[in-house]
Amino acid sequence: MRDDLAIVSTVDLITPLVDDPYLFGQVAAANSVSDVFAMGGEPICALNVCCFPKDVPPAVLAEILRGGRDKMREAGAAIVGGHTVRDDELKYGCAVTGTVHPDRIVRNVGARAGDVLILTKPIGTGVLIGGYKKGLLSAESMVAASRMMAELNAVPGRLMSEHGVHAGTDITGFGLIGHGFEMARGSDGVGLRLRMDAIPVMPESVTMIRAGVKTAMTAGNRASVGDALTLPDGLELERATVLWDPQTSGGMLMAVPADRADGFIERLRAEGVEAAVAIGEVFASKTPVIEVVDS
Repeated sequence: MRDDLAIVSTVDLITPLVDDPYLFGQVAAANSVSDVFAMGGEPICALNVCCFPKDVPPAVLAEILRGGRDKMREAGAAIVGGHTVRDDELKYGCAVTGTVHPDRIVRNVGARAGDVLILTKPIGTGVLIGGYKKGLLSAESMVAASRMMAELNAVPGRLMSEHGVHAGTDITGFGLIGHGFEMARGSDGVGLRLRMDAIPVMPESVTMIRAGVKTAMTAGNRASVGDALTLPDGLELERATVLWDPQTSGGMLMAVPADRADGFIERLRAEGVEAAVAIGEVFASKTPVIEVVDS
């Protein structure tokens, strides 16, 4: 827009993942605004995008919208309108507009050899949602997972430029492996090494995978990386599968200069991002690869 002003614009919507309509609205809004934070931007306004069946009680729909409004307020944005269509399957999300200084834009490419990889939320939410819909996961566990999904990525988004982050992305539908591979493929001559034992995983997610739960995107996420992914000998397939489990409102994956990584993690935890942890590093590679090691 100007030498000192750029616009970040994004849209997303999801189907219900928990019975509490207010909490669902919060998760959907947090998921929608995440891309603004992932680019280092500040959200300023949003439009509701509503696909609502005609047989859902208006009070339920109102709670969804209230949850979205409150979460957007927490993010610093105002919901200024929106659009509703009739649909057989309920969906809700937001189109979000944010601002960022052009010199502080963070993209999902640009990782450099030697960078430390930091993740800010556990993975495994996709299979938990699937397990809950199949009646294999308790309502209490799903609510706990949903509250984590409703947490904003505002703090890491705000602090990225201050700590010299070279590349950053939120982890959503393509899973940790898919979004990590995007980062490696778009950067110059690097691969990503992920340390399996360091990656935080949602409780019960591997249990759901062992029970046969999978999502529509699970196999496609694994296939999209192909031979560029290597796994350690002896790694149980069920444990590995969580790496390509699609996430809803996942955390941030960031490539940070090694000499600033510890300070960045301390700062994130001090400001409430308690799950922030180093999960690997970037290394020089002639081709983009993801190398998973035990520890």
